Amino acid sequence: MARGFWLTDDQFSLIKPYFPFRAAGRRREDDRRIISGIIHVLQSGCRWRDCPAEYGPSTTVYNRYNRWSQKGIWQYMFTELTAALSENPEQISIDASHIKA
Repeated sequence: MARGFWLTDDQFSLIKPYFPFRAAGRRREDDRRIISGIIHVLQSGCRWRDCPAEYGPSTTVYNRYNRWSQKGIWQYMFTELTAALSENPEQISIDASHIKA
C-alpha cells in the first residue's frame, strides 16, 4: 500500500515501552501493524470499518484504539513522550485539526 502509514523502526521503538503488558487471554495482534492502522484512520479521517486490510481486521484496529483510550494508555504515552522530548522542543509537534461537518 503506497499511501498508507507505517511506523518506522525508530518510531516503534520509542512507543513500545509504554504498551501495557499482555494480560491473560488471547495473544495480541501485531502491535506495529495495528497501531499503524490506528494512526492511518486518525490521519485520513476514514471510518474504522474502511481501514485498509493491510492493517488487520478493522474491528481489531478499532477495539485496540477504544480499549486503550478507555484505559488512558494513549494519554500516558503522549505525556511520557513529550516529557522525554522536552529537552529538544524542535522535535515536538502537536497537530490538532477540527472540522465541523
